[in-house]
Amino acid sequence: MKITRVTSLDLQQLQPYRTLRRPEEHHRKGIFVAEGEKVVRRLLESKLKVFSVLLTPEWFDIYRSQLERRVPEVYVAPKQLVESIVGFPLHQGIMAVGGVPGLQTLETVIPDLQAPYFLAAIDGLTNAENIGVLVRNCAAFGVQAILVGETSSSPYLRRAVRNSMGAVFHLPVVHTPRLANTLADLRSRGITVMAAHPPARIPLASIEPADAGVCVVFGSEGDGISQEILSECSIAVSIPMRNNVDSLNVGSASAVFLYEVQKRLKGLNRS
Repeated sequence: MKITRVTSLDLQQLQPYRTLRRPEEHHRKGIFVAEGEKVVRRLLESKLKVFSVLLTPEWFDIYRSQLERRVPEVYVAPKQLVESIVGFPLHQGIMAVGGVPGLQTLETVIPDLQAPYFLAAIDGLTNAENIGVLVRNCAAFGVQAILVGETSSSPYLRRAVRNSMGAVFHLPVVHTPRLANTLADLRSRGITVMAAHPPARIPLASIEPADAGVCVVFGSEGDGISQEILSECSIAVSIPMRNNVDSLNVGSASAVFLYEVQKRLKGLNRS
């Protein structure tokens, strides 16, 4: 482990920490930024590659043994200097650069999962905070993998990683070049593809999952699920609501949907 005591804001190796966005260079290099003590700790505990950590002396003393086992480059700087480097105030002075897992496809993921399958898919979802919350909900309620459509943003965006609280490190993510085709594939396997669609008349509580399992599809913040994707869904269901509320934020809605589906899958003797 190489330890660098940071005294300058211009250190080139710290460039990945300087932006809240995931620029093209991050995408090309296959890296992401994790921030906050819990998120970095969960990254260190995961199987993902960790390229470097930027942290205060206090956090360095706490995590030194783990860093020595997992991290080749460690940058130590006072909290005020860390905040100057990243360009915004930090609640906690610890961050890391990790490696996005290699490309995964439905064909590589499915054999490692247990039926009945429990999957989630996102169509046109671009808000990083919402994606992060959805990923966290997926992990909490036992989703086995998340399918990211071509019109959705990556769960490895900086804000998404932070809002998932590191749950994304332990959940297979399949980036599909054509979500409609992937959903058609799932239906051919006997899996119920369920649209979380507020205008639908079928209430969520009435669903009966297929023995093969369920994939719940969530749509964009403003427009919901596209017509192309709706046409590939087996069923469209909604959460009954009162007081003229016609929809929920996808973070809230996904928690309700996934909890309800999880209960029904347990009824199919899924361990």
